[in-house]
Order: sequence, then C-alpha cells, then structure tokens
Amino acid sequence: MIMSQKVSRDYIDYLNGQGISWIVAGKDHIDLRKAMDILATEFHVKRLAIVGGGKINGGFLDAGLIDELSILIGPGADGRSTEPSLFDGRPADRNPIALKLKSTKAYPDEAVWLRYLIK
Repeated sequence: MIMSQKVSRDYIDYLNGQGISWIVAGKDHIDLRKAMDILATEFHVKRLAIVGGGKINGGFLDAGLIDELSILIGPGADGRSTEPSLFDGRPADRNPIALKLKSTKAYPDEAVWLRYLIK
C-alpha cells in the first residue's frame, strides 16, 4: 500500500493488523517518484508492472515512471463515457507521450498484443 502522510493512525493500525505492507511517500499527496525510490532502495525492487485503471496509469505516465507499455486489445470496443480509458487524469497542459513500437502479436481469437517503448 502506498500512502501520503495524511493517512490516519487508525488506518495504519488496520493495515498492520491485516499484515498488509505499506510505505508513506509524500506529504499531502502520494509522490509516485518517491514511492518508487523507496521500493528500489529499501526493498530492492528493480522492475514492476502497473496494472491499474486510467487514473493510476496516467499518474505513473505523467511522473515519467513508465518505460514500456503493453496493451492487449480484444475484439470489441467500449466507448461509454462511464468507463475509464487507458490513461486518465493527466493535466491538460501536458503533451502526449511519444511511443516506439517494440513488438506485436496476433492471436487466433483476434486479440492483438502491442508492446511500446516510451520515447
């Protein structure tokens, strides 16, 4: 669990009681760069997968913490405005992130796996 310093003592006690590991990174909000530094320094994490929704993915992308993007596209489309996109929540003043195609793979069920490097 990654939290900011604004977390309550009761919540930390709850996590401890459940045996859930946690780190605090950031004063008023979660500082993703600091959190990744803590994971690397204290826990020797060299690489991890971000399997999140649009806001989490967007936060990591905006912080410059993604080096590869792996997208599995199934043979269907969902454009409902209530459903998150791959990346949500990046500030409007940010430029799009350039990608470089690393590999593609097509599957018999018509799904496609795209892998990109972040430029």
